[in-house]
Amino acid sequence: MMKIGLISDTHGYLDPEVLEYFADRDEIWHAGDFGDLEIIRKLESVAPLLGVYGNIDGQEIRQIYPLHQDVEREGLRLWMTHIGGVPGRYCIPIRDEIQKNPPDIFVCGHSHILKVARDQKLNKMLFINPGAAGKQGFQVYRTVVRFELDDKKVSNMEVINLGRVGV
Repeated sequence: MMKIGLISDTHGYLDPEVLEYFADRDEIWHAGDFGDLEIIRKLESVAPLLGVYGNIDGQEIRQIYPLHQDVEREGLRLWMTHIGGVPGRYCIPIRDEIQKNPPDIFVCGHSHILKVARDQKLNKMLFINPGAAGKQGFQVYRTVVRFELDDKKVSNMEVINLGRVGV
């Protein structure tokens, strides 16, 4: 079993509560737009970090993290990228690949819109966008997600509201 903490769009700000919420996680996944290297250091101090770079991330971060992660965890195939779209409207650069070979879990960020859904057209692929945890953007609330992976199953999905943007 693996306990996962999922975060995206920090844009250079990491709420100290995130470190507490992720303290018992086996791995943290960041779906891009870290903002700076300090976010990486802080998250890595809590658990191993799997990430992708986002559109605001500079060369330093792009040298550490790829555009896509395609990995297996607990018998489930994960595909993570920053700009992915939403079920039924995936982004053009990845749409064909995701339709031909859908992962079990597809994670993206970018939109700042929290969404967890099953794509019924793609083998019930689990789509997760954790929303945005940073203070920049139009989102009303800052959010992260926690869940567990065990023997090809996702369980105990929890959305954590970190508070309103600007507060």
